[in-house]
Amino acid sequence: MSDTGRKDFSTKAKEELTPDATKSTQDKVKEAVTDTTDRIARGGQTDSSKSAGQEAFDKTQRAHDNTAHGGATNSIGDKIKNAVGLGDH
Repeated sequence: MSDTGRKDFSTKAKEELTPDATKSTQDKVKEAVTDTTDRIARGGQTDSSKSAGQEAFDKTQRAHDNTAHGGATNSIGDKIKNAVGLGDH
């Protein structure tokens, strides 16, 4: 379960566990957009106002974003290009 207005944990887990090779371009773009929307929502709410589970999940995701995905330095366009395999990586 997630806080109101946030991507549900089970949805996020399913997206992470499904290999990109089996996803359509439309699915990849949708995930990139919803991930970015969730990151915006995550940043707009203080950790102290989140449920314990959401707070822990967000901290983990922030650490992952900062090390693996360029953190806030990537634009939404870059994230979409990476999702569909057109990025510089």
